[in-house]
Amino acid sequence: MAGEPGPQSDALCELELQAVIGFNGHIPFGLICHPDREHFVYPLGCTVIIQGLNNNTQAFLHGHTNNVSCIAVSRSGCYVASGQVTFMGFKADIILWDYKKRELLARLSLHKGKVEKLAFSPNELYLVSLGGQDDGSVVVWSIAKRDAICGSPASARSAGNATVLAFSNCRDEAFISAGNGTIRVWELDLPNRKIRPTECQTGSLKRVITSIMMAEDDSYFYVGTSSGDILKLNMKSKLMSDYGPVKEKFSLGVTALLLLKTGDLVVSTGGGIVALCKGSNYKPIKKIQVQGGVTSLTLRGQGHQFFVGTEESQIYRLNYNDFKEELITTCHNEAIHDIIFPSGTSDLFATCSKNDIRVWHTPENKELLRITIPNMTCHAIDFMRDGKSIISAWNDGKIRAFTPETGRLMYVIDHAHSMGVTAIAATSDCKRIISGGGEGQIGYWEVFDGSAIRNLEGSLTGSINGMDITTDGTYFVTGGDDHLVKVWDYNEGEVTHVGMGHSGSITRLRICPGNKYIVSVSADGAILRWKYPHSS
Repeated sequence: MAGEPGPQSDALCELELQAVIGFNGHIPFGLICHPDREHFVYPLGCTVIIQGLNNNTQAFLHGHTNNVSCIAVSRSGCYVASGQVTFMGFKADIILWDYKKRELLARLSLHKGKVEKLAFSPNELYLVSLGGQDDGSVVVWSIAKRDAICGSPASARSAGNATVLAFSNCRDEAFISAGNGTIRVWELDLPNRKIRPTECQTGSLKRVITSIMMAEDDSYFYVGTSSGDILKLNMKSKLMSDYGPVKEKFSLGVTALLLLKTGDLVVSTGGGIVALCKGSNYKPIKKIQVQGGVTSLTLRGQGHQFFVGTEESQIYRLNYNDFKEELITTCHNEAIHDIIFPSGTSDLFATCSKNDIRVWHTPENKELLRITIPNMTCHAIDFMRDGKSIISAWNDGKIRAFTPETGRLMYVIDHAHSMGVTAIAATSDCKRIISGGGEGQIGYWEVFDGSAIRNLEGSLTGSINGMDITTDGTYFVTGGDDHLVKVWDYNEGEVTHVGMGHSGSITRLRICPGNKYIVSVSADGAILRWKYPHSS
């Protein structure tokens, strides 16, 4: 099974992960601003990342054996909890972390297949977890004892699956679950180790609930729906008091809600709208458009500032007063096809994907340049040895060269390959380009005038997607569909180190000049930087 350790894996050393460029915007509520107001917490692959808001420092919580599917942070910020997916029929772990020490406190295993959602009680006595579609149960855990107190099916047999959770803001014994045609308020009976649900009544309205927001005093709560409206329910009577907007609903559904101290609601949608709503009609008074459907809304402090995470791997900062978005984090949101370092320097590298080529500053993980060709996919890139151009291979059969400083197009070789250009390299004298095509042809091109020198038949097969070797030939690295980065001793033919962190197939990897880092890229759009394990 992919990802399972081999018999000698205990003896292998782990690669040290130094930095990550990537944000998985497809995990609902996956971006959380920590109560210390200085850090984000978010999952990427099987790792939970703690990133500084101002200084871009990163810490990594390793412990999951598969992709992290949900996270939660306790009110004081002392605890972080994360749940994962696993193979059908196997138990999916929840891990409780000590935030300050960055340590694993407990591994909680009851749910099968997937952990859908997690929530902490207001005084951090309990953690409640919701299983995925194949599990369908809700479990309350004691944080002090690190053990399950009780569990129950999350929704009635006549209703659909529950997918969202929220704890009461004032009581440790009450929480809410909701989903497809179900809204339930649960009461914990600790002496009898039971949880008892009460179904909330919404009259003739049938809705799929996508998000929950509790009022500060617990008197009522709001739920967002996939239909694009918001329901307000009374916590005591369990009845709906109002809903809206009645006419102009939010396009592509309400994905997240924030209730501010002023009583205003911030609403995000699957269409990339973030709106500020006042009053019981939920009519937007201010709104902005971001790139990609919004999956996360998180407050910093009391609500003067909040952050937005989208499906297209973008993170935006918004201030309440001016309600203008500022893009603070961006990365590839499609598969990355290639990564390359310029000759002789490890401080820069370039990556390519659908629509664009990006140049990054290695020490700061910062994007320096983006070259965009809309609706085209770049399969491979190379830096000319003299550093004067980046040459690139595209699926429209063209070879394009750009300046590395400004991204200006220098020249194009049209019709280089009939089935798209899939591989590219430059000769050391910078006068010729060698390219490979989807039809199996290899082309030699003159840089001076773009003319073809010769064409050859060639093909390449293999299960490993990326490989690189050190300049002295003693070690090489490989990556492929098993999501693992492996460092090999060339003479012995044995693996010396393994790196786990990617959630998608590794598409390419490179050892930088000077052997300081290994940088690997994957089909999920993530870029991971590892410390090179052997002394130069």
